Amino acid sequence: MRVRSWLASTCATNSTLDSTFSFSNNHSQPPKHLASDTSSSSNSTPSTTSTATSSVSLQSNLSLQTLPSVPSLQKITPETLNVSSLCINSLKPQKNHLPITCLVVQDNLLYAASSHEINVYDRTDLSLVDSFNDKDSSLGSVKSVSFCDGKIFTAHQDCKIRAWKISSTTKHHKLVTVLPTLNDRLRRFVLPKNYVNVRRHKKLLWIKHADAVTGLAVNDNNGLIYSVSWDKSLKIWRASDLQCLESIKAHEDAVNAVAVSVDGMVYTGSADCRIRVWGKPLNEKRHVLVATLEKHKSAVNALALNDDGSVLFSGACDRSILVWEREDSANHMVVTGALRGHNKAILSLINVSDLLLSGSADRTVRIWREGHDGKYICLSVLDGHRKPVKTLAAVRDNDNDVVSVFSGTLDGEIKKWQLSVSPCSQDIAKMNL
Repeated sequence: MRVRSWLASTCATNSTLDSTFSFSNNHSQPPKHLASDTSSSSNSTPSTTSTATSSVSLQSNLSLQTLPSVPSLQKITPETLNVSSLCINSLKPQKNHLPITCLVVQDNLLYAASSHEINVYDRTDLSLVDSFNDKDSSLGSVKSVSFCDGKIFTAHQDCKIRAWKISSTTKHHKLVTVLPTLNDRLRRFVLPKNYVNVRRHKKLLWIKHADAVTGLAVNDNNGLIYSVSWDKSLKIWRASDLQCLESIKAHEDAVNAVAVSVDGMVYTGSADCRIRVWGKPLNEKRHVLVATLEKHKSAVNALALNDDGSVLFSGACDRSILVWEREDSANHMVVTGALRGHNKAILSLINVSDLLLSGSADRTVRIWREGHDGKYICLSVLDGHRKPVKTLAAVRDNDNDVVSVFSGTLDGEIKKWQLSVSPCSQDIAKMNL
């Protein structure tokens, strides 16, 4: 199921970030088509806390349809729900206005990458717990943070992945090693066959990324770590000894996003407008290409999977979120529809339980949920940021069914939102009859 599209366009002016971008301390320039992750600073004060409580879900103001061949999956008629969204805390930008490039929640901690620094906060009150990697700005910005086998892994613009350990007592982070490890390099540097051409007159060991590492994904079931890069490659690492097992030329342009399902299927999204699906057949040693998904008309910036890996969400510079579902008796996805409402590029997607959260260059966060009929409804729009929303993190509190949402922007601001969704009282009464 491959429908080739030769109309790979760049992000249109009205779909990209509304800021002037600068790339300092970079080992490489951002590739074409890619939505940039840095922004000019802003001295303006963030808008006041916003609240929204309604018995009817918030109807999306649909933007200009950018993918007319893909049907909309949004409900036309609203459902009756009690939706409450409240901004309960905000960290103002620092003096240098370093952009927030990545937010991740782990246990009771919130990891926030801000350019080359990584700040760790208590997620309940956003009090600072630790800061690390803040000494050397020449490493470039941190693109992604992930967790595996008791370690914290960070992807950097200097083409490297770093592994850290946290002290259980002091909560301080200490560098363990840099990937590829010294042992891995020493094993391979002698043989010429271990080198590949990365550009004219330059060769590197195939275990090394040749450009900024843009994303990390972890599969705890098989103990593998997946990294993608602007060098167009997907690399696969074994968590137990941090050895690089595979390197795949995954795309024709920079790879911006990676996601892995519980069954080991790997999804990569690229500036070449394509999503590719990778799998490892039984008794095979290497991953192979399973399918190429081609519906987006501009750079794919974000990917997210639902809990069981049966639904894939992709966000791009074309302002649309595409919903892909796994075909019966197949390992690949087919597009079932689009979610529209953002009026600029989609920069971030995360899935938490039955909720999909999207962050955009239009400075808003949208909360989506699938209904019983397979249609999606936009439950709420979180508004209040003054710059593009680059990254999102969220966690559900099982005790009271409240979702805590964290949003980070390109001017260095972090907001914490509290979201709750419940049926209306009259609907509950009907169910009890």
